Amino acid sequence: MSISTERLARLCASRPKRTLFAWLGVVLVSFVVIALLLGSALTSDGDVTSNPESKQAAALIHEGFPAKPSASEIVVVRSDRLTVDDPAFKAKVRSLGERGEALPVVAEAQSYYGSGDQSLVSKDRHATMVPLVTRDEDVAPLVALVKSEDGKDGFQVAVTGTLTADADFEKLSEEDLQKGELLIGLPAALIILVLVFGAIVAGLVPVLLGLLSIVIAVALTALVGQAFEVSFFVVNMISAMGLALGIDYALFILSRYREERGRGLEKTDAIVASGATASRAVLFSGIAFVLAMFGMLLVPDTILRSLALGAILVGIVSVLAALTLLPAVLSLLGDRVNALRIPVIGRRAINSAGSEGRFWSALVGGVMKRPLVSLVAATALLLAAAVPVLSIDTGIAGLSTLPDRFASKQGFVALNRDFPGTGVDPAQIVVEGDVSSAPVRSAIEQLKTRLAGQDAFGRPTQTVSANGDLVLLSVPVAGDADGLEATSAIRHLRADLIPQAFGDLQSDVLVGGTSAENVDYFDIVGGWLPIVFAFVLGLSFILLTVAFRSIVIPAVAIALNLLSVGAAYGLLVLVFQKGIGNGLFGFQQVDTVEAWVPLFLFSVLFGLSMDYQVFLLSRIKERYTQTGDTAGAVAFGVGSTARLITGAALIIIAVFGGFAAGDLVMFQQMGFGVAVALLVDATIVRSVLVPASMKLLGERNWYLPSWLNWVPDVHVEGHTPTGKPPEKPAPLPAA
Repeated sequence: MSISTERLARLCASRPKRTLFAWLGVVLVSFVVIALLLGSALTSDGDVTSNPESKQAAALIHEGFPAKPSASEIVVVRSDRLTVDDPAFKAKVRSLGERGEALPVVAEAQSYYGSGDQSLVSKDRHATMVPLVTRDEDVAPLVALVKSEDGKDGFQVAVTGTLTADADFEKLSEEDLQKGELLIGLPAALIILVLVFGAIVAGLVPVLLGLLSIVIAVALTALVGQAFEVSFFVVNMISAMGLALGIDYALFILSRYREERGRGLEKTDAIVASGATASRAVLFSGIAFVLAMFGMLLVPDTILRSLALGAILVGIVSVLAALTLLPAVLSLLGDRVNALRIPVIGRRAINSAGSEGRFWSALVGGVMKRPLVSLVAATALLLAAAVPVLSIDTGIAGLSTLPDRFASKQGFVALNRDFPGTGVDPAQIVVEGDVSSAPVRSAIEQLKTRLAGQDAFGRPTQTVSANGDLVLLSVPVAGDADGLEATSAIRHLRADLIPQAFGDLQSDVLVGGTSAENVDYFDIVGGWLPIVFAFVLGLSFILLTVAFRSIVIPAVAIALNLLSVGAAYGLLVLVFQKGIGNGLFGFQQVDTVEAWVPLFLFSVLFGLSMDYQVFLLSRIKERYTQTGDTAGAVAFGVGSTARLITGAALIIIAVFGGFAAGDLVMFQQMGFGVAVALLVDATIVRSVLVPASMKLLGERNWYLPSWLNWVPDVHVEGHTPTGKPPEKPAPLPAA
């Protein structure tokens, strides 16, 4: 079976201007689509598409209490000098309430002075809270009002709540992502590319292909978003993966082109030879990445599905650009791709294309002399790094992890200082059934009594629906609604307090609210994690079996990739949960790892590491086909690709390291996890574990059972037009 990447490269190289204009046309159309549709295609809300308990409770509340507005924001007013009984304090709160109700966002301001509700006054009577019922999501005018009043006349004024927190998280995520991508990731990627290629023009080509892939993928996402709910985080996923994949694929093909030119092939023949070898490996690498991303599509969560959608689309576009646009660009540039060389580095980088680097050859040679010792030592090191994962706790980084400069964090601190156990995200306990019967009424009272004995819960408020078949208990939950304390309280409520109070009564008791939604989300993601593992590993095994006609190669590749993923998980727990080394990186120590991060890391890391595995193994298989010597093929393959794979990994490390440099804990964990896993993968796995394991296995690497002989031979390694490659490529012509 022959894959037509060679013919495709020849076609695009023979018609470079036509190919280039076609891609430019697609880019122009993409810009139009983005301008017209992107704003309406993306949402800041996330949702699970299954029907957990919290969602069932929300549906009952909506049905039984449709007209009951609830406060989404709380303003805390405090004076260290005055109490709420002083006329000046009363005048301040009433003035603030009137000005707040004049804002479009505020529908109603509730206060102690209007209701006489003592729960709105702090124990020391130096503070009061003003719950606000809102009518839209634009809280910027409200925040501006609070800031203008804070510090006036000796009063401290702060605001917090659902909408305020959402706005602050969105603002911080935009700041972190812009800093990570534009100020750190992209410049670092360009510097690494220039150092790898030794020439500025060669370094710019992969970046331009990556940016082009991003634009087209965003436009495709905007189109998909017209029919399905897509999270705005998809744009950031596309940006990160577009840079990573677009640069990687162009890096591999461009390097092979320079290698073939160094062998003496003419420009077009070198492009075609690259299409017959590196382009074929890129195609399979892209397929492996897309299959890994399909795992996230299985999870019933709109944010994870959006991230998977963005990664899949940009992965497909990146492969198409590498297989078609890049040959056309190389045909137009020719040896001018080596223009603007870097002194010293440039000559060495260009003339060493495709040859074995001294450092990497020496390292691989040492590993293959003592393969068993190297394998055991490296495996033990990665297993030791993975051990902390046994104590992982998953959760969500809530308000308490925001920097102090944000209004919602300041309000959260003020609220917990003066009104501990109070929040705008109470637990919503819905009792359905014969709620007027004596046993059910008794059970409700028992539950209230048990709640009163728990420090994690405040005083419940009871409401009965109009038709009398539902009872709603609204119970304040202490601390951050997204924090470990609140979610643990919800688990205790569901597992212990409710069953103890209701016993065997035939009543449905459901717990909803923000903290309950978080608990259900954690359970859903955790439950799907092994399913995604099995799905991705199974498809990857099949793909690698077809690619290399061996069942040993895919089994070893999967085992090694799992080692690097496990090490990343363990180091994530060690740094963020245990706080070991977090100060060195400037990270926060938190109670939990973000619930979506392990699944995200597995899918992304497995996809990216399979990229490197396919590229490396294709060079090994190519050499083995020419020589029949497994040990020699492994030494050549690792030695000749290590610089490229390390450079590609460093680019992605730079991109995701930029995310980790921000203030948002979820991005710190995501960026650190990806960066450390790829660093491990490109060094310990590719340079030690792969050569050691392949040396020990010898000819068994290529074992395929006779009953699988029907598997098509796709020749992922391609073929070199000139037979066995020379030991040292000839120098390229001057640009």
